[in-house]
Amino acid sequence: MVKGVAGLFHVLGLGLVLALTPNETYGASGEQACCRRQEGRGGQHGMGTGMGMGMGDETHADDMAVFRFLLDNRDAIRRDVTQFDNGIESLTESDDHEVAAKIREHVTAMYQRMRETRPIHARDPLFAEVFRHADAIEIAMVATEKGIRVKETSTDPYVVQLIQAHAEVVNGFIENGHIEMRKNHAVPERPERPESKDERNR
Repeated sequence: MVKGVAGLFHVLGLGLVLALTPNETYGASGEQACCRRQEGRGGQHGMGTGMGMGMGDETHADDMAVFRFLLDNRDAIRRDVTQFDNGIESLTESDDHEVAAKIREHVTAMYQRMRETRPIHARDPLFAEVFRHADAIEIAMVATEKGIRVKETSTDPYVVQLIQAHAEVVNGFIENGHIEMRKNHAVPERPERPESKDERNR
């Protein structure tokens, strides 16, 4: 695994674009990095062996080490989340240069996992469900001088609920540390599907 964010993440096979350095973006005409994962990939793929503990996943130990480092240094992290009708935007930063670099490393690694449908922390029902619906999430990421800004959106109302619930859990990680990580988090209820015209006329 290449340490840090520089030199590893770029435009990948499924179109995920990740910002690598502060204020650097990728995309047409320098627009904010954004992507839609292609249909037909992901889903249940990769949800078997290694779903909980990362068995057979060569980056699992490194990714978890960065995650634990951030939990240990959560007092040096600030996070702002704004909710929209179709998702969220988060800004996660630290005045500590090492912590800021680890924030960027962690976030880019997690979205790399989403691109490849390689679940982590999937014993938690909410995290497992987010990975199951990764294809329906659009992700835009821009590194800042002190961390990273991320926008996650979806056209699927249920996936929007997953995105927003996950953002709240990440806030809980920063607030409560390892105690929060040991919890399981509930999956939102699916919105009721509106009846079609044909169904109403039956």
